[in-house]
Amino acid sequence: MSDDANLIERFLEMLVAEAGASQHTLSAYRSDLEQASAIAGGKLFCADRDMVKSLPSHWRKLQNSTVARKSSSLKRFFGFLAEEGFREDDPSDALPKPGLVRSLPRTLSHAEIAALFELIAKGLDEVPVKSSTMRLSAILELLYGSGLRASELVDLRRSSISADKPYLIVKGKGGKERLVPISQQARTAVRRWLEYVDPKEKWLFPSRTGHISRVRLFQIIKEHAGKAGINPAKISPHVLRHAFATHLLEGGADLRALQTLLGHSDISTTQIYTHIDSARLVELVNNRHPLSQVNLAR
Repeated sequence: MSDDANLIERFLEMLVAEAGASQHTLSAYRSDLEQASAIAGGKLFCADRDMVKSLPSHWRKLQNSTVARKSSSLKRFFGFLAEEGFREDDPSDALPKPGLVRSLPRTLSHAEIAALFELIAKGLDEVPVKSSTMRLSAILELLYGSGLRASELVDLRRSSISADKPYLIVKGKGGKERLVPISQQARTAVRRWLEYVDPKEKWLFPSRTGHISRVRLFQIIKEHAGKAGINPAKISPHVLRHAFATHLLEGGADLRALQTLLGHSDISTTQIYTHIDSARLVELVNNRHPLSQVNLAR
């Protein structure tokens, strides 16, 4: 399977797991991406801006709505590649604008995050503690506490985390590694989970055929959200990653630090979070500024 074909399959898998995409939607995305891949000689995943800019020349006889759909499909695909670390840049701004405003990343409130962890805390108080609870505790601590991508989490090996080191080593596309801070609470959760894992296993979250899949990870997170009283449609591993970033920014983290923590090669990928924080700043001014308490209509 070519690189394009493999990455298109992973992208479609993400759409199913995270967005619950229908077969009709998947078919449309597959068609758009495979056609673009054919134009790019099977190298769409690494196409430069000039190649991406040339794609619309093949759509001249198509209706505007079809061009908009193809452009949107490619934008989302390139965004996925950049977010998942399969390429360092996102060249999709060279495509025609589909006339739609890019939606902000979904995130969770502090109260919703608290509800997720409170439910786990209750499970940890049970005697005996279920292995599934231990696994879920480690998963949530790593997704929300360290901002890992879904693909990074399922690919973690036991050796990635050491009891005496405040970070873990994440290996991304092309063998690139980065250090990700990990809290004492997360290390404790992982250590307790490993007591339930065969020492011969090389994966941190093993399955019968290797490590757990991205799809299974999505299912685990959504099942837990439902039990915690949160709409499962609102949550995914990526949403927890977005919550990690948003809450850090709210807490005073600067954009460059956030870029490093998220593993973004391009600062522009990280800047989407400034829009989320802007909404909070507007609310802060409206509710906390001295003039907001003064009635000027006299």
